[in-house]
Amino acid sequence: MIDLLKDLWGFLKERKKFWLLPMIIILLLVGLLIIFSSGSAVAPFIYTLF
Repeated sequence: MIDLLKDLWGFLKERKKFWLLPMIIILLLVGLLIIFSSGSAVAPFIYTLF
């Protein structure tokens, strides 16, 4: 996992694509929200957001 983050950071730094970083972070946060809320009591409230 650490190697993946190093490679991603190297790509962003070399290609000057820092504008991709906020999109990657948002996608990761949404993915984590879906994973952690799938079996909890909060799930019905999250589904109404989407």
